[in-house]
Amino acid sequence: MRSFHYAPPKGWISDPNGLVYFNGYYHVFFQHAPDFGIPWQQPMHWGHARTRDFLHWETLPVALCPDGSFDDKGCWSGTALVKDDTLYLFYASLYTPEGAPEALSTVSIATSRDGVHFEKHPQNPVIAHFPPEGSSDFRDPAICKAGDSYFCVMATGHEETREGRLLLYESSDLITWELSSILRSWPNCKFTECPSLVPLGDQWLLGVSVCPVDAPHYFHLMLGDLKDHAFHTLMESGVDLGPDQYAGQIFPAPDGRALMITWIPGWRYFNDAYEPHVGCMSVPREISIKNGKLCAWPAREVQHLITASDPAVERTQDGFIIRRTKRKDVVYRGEIRDMAILRDDDVIEIFLNGGETVYTVLLC
Repeated sequence: MRSFHYAPPKGWISDPNGLVYFNGYYHVFFQHAPDFGIPWQQPMHWGHARTRDFLHWETLPVALCPDGSFDDKGCWSGTALVKDDTLYLFYASLYTPEGAPEALSTVSIATSRDGVHFEKHPQNPVIAHFPPEGSSDFRDPAICKAGDSYFCVMATGHEETREGRLLLYESSDLITWELSSILRSWPNCKFTECPSLVPLGDQWLLGVSVCPVDAPHYFHLMLGDLKDHAFHTLMESGVDLGPDQYAGQIFPAPDGRALMITWIPGWRYFNDAYEPHVGCMSVPREISIKNGKLCAWPAREVQHLITASDPAVERTQDGFIIRRTKRKDVVYRGEIRDMAILRDDDVIEIFLNGGETVYTVLLC
């Protein structure tokens, strides 16, 4: 049984959502089907847990249920922000307009003063339709504050150009939003999803999951400058190359650290095995720059759990092999200057070379 990788007592868990520090706790929301261990059996909810130390977890009541006329097809991924002692959740709200042939993805808000009980905003949805610069794959609002303005990064695609895109919206009050720019695009892609935008010193971290037309989807992390409604990339990395992770979300800690949590095991596992009740959250990783590279290292709250070796990891002359019981082994070939391992029952996370490369693997 896992001891420090959070999972709900029952039900499906996937993308981390709304990662935020509020009222003395780190709050972790997540995509959730409370009554089923596999997805697509009921519209998506937001599950909710909190912790003070990333070791001891308290499961809280479901934060968002698809019970509004604007979100009855699901409360999909998003992020959180604290303003005036109030916790704001921004999420992709899915519903089918009257007479429409398919569901429409919009952006809605829920707020809480205590961090446990949430009320949906009466003006939902606050972004009611995708723009011509996007597509019906319009999802996963990423909220942040920059100066006197609020930014919302929307994940989408553009069918005519075959691009995955991130669109930048701007607001002064979190309610009224205007499209500012195409923040970033990727060629030969269906769409992007699960973005996050977080300050790191004088620059910004931009994380996103990219969905190519003819290749597996992947998580991508960038450091850059945010100027004139454009993101100018200075460095970028895949960071986590493990096969059993996806949809990482970055968020700011109150002490200035940029932390990231990802979903284990990601979609590739379900393409292979599709067993219920296996999902969980990763340990938090601190994102930093070392020797001109973006690195991810276990947050200090979990560093006492690090080991230097594990029976599932076999060192080889040119790397290592991670032995899995039901699927192909994971093989790494490359330089190993140092290795830190976190093992929690059937989950293993390996951090190489000061965090330049991470391998997240489910051992079954």
